[in-house]
Amino acid sequence: MPSFAAKEPTRSWWKESNVYQIYPSSFKDTNGDGIGDIQGIISELDHIKGLGADIIWICPCYRSPQVDMGYDISDYRDIDPRYGTLADIDELIEKLHERGMKLLMDLVVNHTSDQHMWFQSALTSKDSPYRDYYVWKKPKTGPNGERLPPNNWMSEFSGSVWEYDAASDEYYLHLFAVEQPDLNWENPKVVEEVHSIVRYWLDKGVDGFRLDAINYISKDTTYPDVAATDSDQLYYDGKQFYSNGPRMHEFLQGIGKILKSYNAFSVGEMGAFKDPKDVLDVVAESRVELNMVFQFEIVDIDCGTSGRYFPQNWNLPQLKQIVTKWQTSMYENDGWNALFLENHDQGRSVSRFGSDLPEFRSISAKMLATFLGLQSGTVFVYQGQELGMANIPTTWDISQFRDLWVFNVYNELVKAQDLTTLKVFKTELHKKGRDNSRTPVQWNSSDYAGFSAVQPWISVIDDYTTVNAAAQYEDPKSVYNYWSSVFKLRKSHKDLFVYGAFSLIDPTNEEIFAYERTYREQRALVVLSFSAKSVSWSLPKHYDIGEKSDVLLANYDDCSPLVSKIEIRPFEAIVYKLD
Repeated sequence: MPSFAAKEPTRSWWKESNVYQIYPSSFKDTNGDGIGDIQGIISELDHIKGLGADIIWICPCYRSPQVDMGYDISDYRDIDPRYGTLADIDELIEKLHERGMKLLMDLVVNHTSDQHMWFQSALTSKDSPYRDYYVWKKPKTGPNGERLPPNNWMSEFSGSVWEYDAASDEYYLHLFAVEQPDLNWENPKVVEEVHSIVRYWLDKGVDGFRLDAINYISKDTTYPDVAATDSDQLYYDGKQFYSNGPRMHEFLQGIGKILKSYNAFSVGEMGAFKDPKDVLDVVAESRVELNMVFQFEIVDIDCGTSGRYFPQNWNLPQLKQIVTKWQTSMYENDGWNALFLENHDQGRSVSRFGSDLPEFRSISAKMLATFLGLQSGTVFVYQGQELGMANIPTTWDISQFRDLWVFNVYNELVKAQDLTTLKVFKTELHKKGRDNSRTPVQWNSSDYAGFSAVQPWISVIDDYTTVNAAAQYEDPKSVYNYWSSVFKLRKSHKDLFVYGAFSLIDPTNEEIFAYERTYREQRALVVLSFSAKSVSWSLPKHYDIGEKSDVLLANYDDCSPLVSKIEIRPFEAIVYKLD
């Protein structure tokens, strides 16, 4: 029998909470414009509460030109009319708090929209009081006297990170879209503005924030070139100079002190983190920075070295290594994990890590719910994941997509006449493109999946007639009700599944992912098949087969007792309680 840790983790309300993420444009439309809105969220709070979620996180719903679906903010203190009004947000906060639930807003402060009043003023003159709210640099001169960007960094959305302003003969920095100029955090006035925005929403009753691209706010202010490796390549990934920069912790502590004074919750998006030590430097309680961060090693496992739209083969032992690294490092050092497989920037997990074939879709979605939901950390479920929604079908043409990142890459490949890479891109787009998770939530089998009375801003996936919330509520075997069971299990066995230690079992097995959770004398064994065929799995020798082993949860109607050799069916999940 394996030893269990005697460590007693620090307890917090947010560690015991489950989070449901909402992409407002695609959640539910109540005013008939084909775009989801805040009243749509309010109308389905019982769906979220019934699932077992305690917190909802809403992607940006502030005023925005919507170049990047709201992540280009033009007014931090107002709601975009397509979503509603400030009064709607007040009502949402009230209705959530009545249900004992909480609200996270999405805080985007690495950049603003180019339509924000600050940037519009900055464009008018170098003497504008808002000019230094952004990063401006003089052009470089090329070998033939041509004007060049200040350095060779590549934008997250392709092309240069610099955009030329002819009126001032300077470039401004934009790590993302041209319409998303980066804020200059070296300017104390920018820091003051951000702190004021944080307090504004906390004073309105918001319970915390998800902080977008927050590890990009501090850059190497010398803005050096990346060492060139290809004479034909113009721009290179510059994350070494703008991710986790020299003043990042200072800036995060400034926000963290405000959040702590309100007992507010925070989770940061930090995509370039791979070393647990870097994460612990942010989430350790003594740091007073953030409660937890999203790191992307799992969802990047099938992304090639050249980026998201290039393939990368992976196997189960690799996934086990990633999971074990984060589970053990956070537990042993009083950190905390943000657990997720889906969000607004990722493909659907059942299509990537399970199987969306009709015969396996429901069972593999439940297996993934077990895999994620019983690990150590706070669980984040993305809208539609609780229904087993799948990726966009391959029959969709490129014109049906809506993500500006997709069109930037597609247009570059077409222009370069790179037909081989274009073919690869189209294949990977249907696996990992951001629009896969942005199709409307499938509420029922009526027109447009009950999302709207009119054609939505992005098409509904055709399988909504059979895969929808209404069909799942009364079906005890549905994915929705299974997710609810996972959350109930976390709450009924809080010590074990929230605060217990994690131990990986059988690390080299390429079909079975098994792990144990332990808390003092409590133990549970989670056995998961990532295979589409039946597998015979031998129980490790250190288990006493004679001990009592109740089944706490399973995704098949019947399952094997805990014996020396278990026959495990495709994508089966079994949770054994060991006494």
